Amino acid sequence: MSEARYAIGIDLGTTHSAVSYVDLAASDGEKTSQRVLPIAQLTAPGAVEDLDLLPSFLYLPHASELAPGDLNLPWSAARDFAVGEMARSRGAGTPIRLVSSAKSWLCHPGVDRRAAILPADAPPEVPRVSPLEASVRYLTHLREAWDQAHPDAPFGEQDVTVTIPASFDPAARELTAEAAAAAGYARMTLLEEPQAALYSWIQKSAGQWRKQVKVGDIILVVDVGGGTTDLSLIAVIERDGNLELHRIAVGDHILLGGDNMDLALAHVVARKLAAQGTQADPWQLRALTYACRAAKETLLTDPATESVPLVVPSRGAKLIGGSIRTELTRAELTQTILEGFFPQVDAAARPVTRARAGLTQLGLPYAQDAAITRHLAAFLGRQAGALAEIEGLQAMQPDGASFLRPTAVLFNGGVFKSGLLVERILQTLNGWLAAEGAAPARLLDGAELDLAVARGAAYYGYVRRGKGVRIRGGTARAYYVAVESSMPAVPGFEPPIQALCVAPFGMEEGTEAELPPQEFGLVVGEPVHFRFFGSSVRRQDQVGTLLDFWGPEELQELEEIQATLPAEGRTAGEVVPVRLHARVTEAGTLELEAVPRASGERWKVQFDVRGNADA
Repeated sequence: MSEARYAIGIDLGTTHSAVSYVDLAASDGEKTSQRVLPIAQLTAPGAVEDLDLLPSFLYLPHASELAPGDLNLPWSAARDFAVGEMARSRGAGTPIRLVSSAKSWLCHPGVDRRAAILPADAPPEVPRVSPLEASVRYLTHLREAWDQAHPDAPFGEQDVTVTIPASFDPAARELTAEAAAAAGYARMTLLEEPQAALYSWIQKSAGQWRKQVKVGDIILVVDVGGGTTDLSLIAVIERDGNLELHRIAVGDHILLGGDNMDLALAHVVARKLAAQGTQADPWQLRALTYACRAAKETLLTDPATESVPLVVPSRGAKLIGGSIRTELTRAELTQTILEGFFPQVDAAARPVTRARAGLTQLGLPYAQDAAITRHLAAFLGRQAGALAEIEGLQAMQPDGASFLRPTAVLFNGGVFKSGLLVERILQTLNGWLAAEGAAPARLLDGAELDLAVARGAAYYGYVRRGKGVRIRGGTARAYYVAVESSMPAVPGFEPPIQALCVAPFGMEEGTEAELPPQEFGLVVGEPVHFRFFGSSVRRQDQVGTLLDFWGPEELQELEEIQATLPAEGRTAGEVVPVRLHARVTEAGTLELEAVPRASGERWKVQFDVRGNADA
């Protein structure tokens, strides 16, 4: 394989995707030659424009809806779908043909991610695609746009980094890698989005970042994207006289972001319309949600705009006369998002578990509590003891601290274009710190909120070649499989289980764990399912550690894993003793293998991505 000329970074976002790249030959040390790729895409039927962002939307038009050639791209005349700006704008008027939030569906454990289920509420005559296929189409479009712009440097010959939420579990990470492979990404690595945001901040500082942080700093990265809220903590330590960055914790998977805000705004506007005597039907409410998304982005981007008109067409024959016309005001936006998603709470606050009416849509398992500040309080509280286990940082967390105390904050995500939201989180966090006698956290500013993740991913591809500072940390969780206890059965009670550690916290890319001593009996030719758990707080457990008890904050149950031994060379029904072996691939995915006793064979253990489809 030829030497890469560029390190390409791809932000595969819930609402937008972006591509950045570093010219490897033209970069040296912390001085990098980096650009953003203008992405060719349809903006209207037959109209192609180059835009920095590719809206992550897929539109599936009716066969007679468009004229021949309306979907043509410079590199293809055979498309029967559209992605990007045209998909978003056209889908706002016909939402039953629009696929959105594919990334959120890709990590939804309750559905079959390979099944054609999107658009989720489309009538039978509308074609559907799987969350995996939608992701493949976005990634393919980005590859083709690159090849169109760089015919002398084919995409398949470059080093590519694709970003994912830090909270993605192993199954979602593997599905993302599978989508990238299907889209023709031959040399691909995964990177967590909060890390990418910090890499971008480092790159943009041109070496000055060392003057803005110091040994002992704990950087909190708050990344609120279109579909998820991602929280990470990164420590600054010193080793051999040099500053190093270590990612020490990531938050739980919180399906809470711009999508929820759009839906909340749509309900605010719908209530305003109802008070005026106009009732929006479910179809119009969905179209209103897409209209509110565009209005929100305008209001957050342009401080001079006080209101944005909203027009939602009717589905009847009198399209113009039946349209709903209203507006979203800055006051409505501020009140809904500031107080609904970023309320001021104390450090002991925790997310409430009651469902919030109107904030679940399309079957996605959105967070029940929309208050991001409460999720932040829970995250910092859960990580209160994290520094005690990290060399050189034990003294940073005094005894009696009720939460881990960040010293600096980096924001990422378009929603933080609003200074009000940045100020609210800093004010809330610093209130918690002041209550415990700690110094206020400072803001690390200068990030490009829309493009930071793509730029940081490209810079990471450059850093991997030994050209700059690298964030260390490995896997953000330890992983366990359930083992049934040998205690006697008790009528009416399920047998108690133990949790066997098969992959410790902090495994780096390209490393393997030891084989655990425990064996499992697999029946030849029959799938065997294992309950699977992860922990972001148990940092000391090693392979083979067997837990008899754990608190609800210590282990979270993930999707099942499944192993099947092929029947070749064995008798059907034979029980074969195996051990489970874990390794982290160079691409950043966790792989589990079943290793039979006294055999060099290995079989991949599959993550169950079919959800409850067969239940």
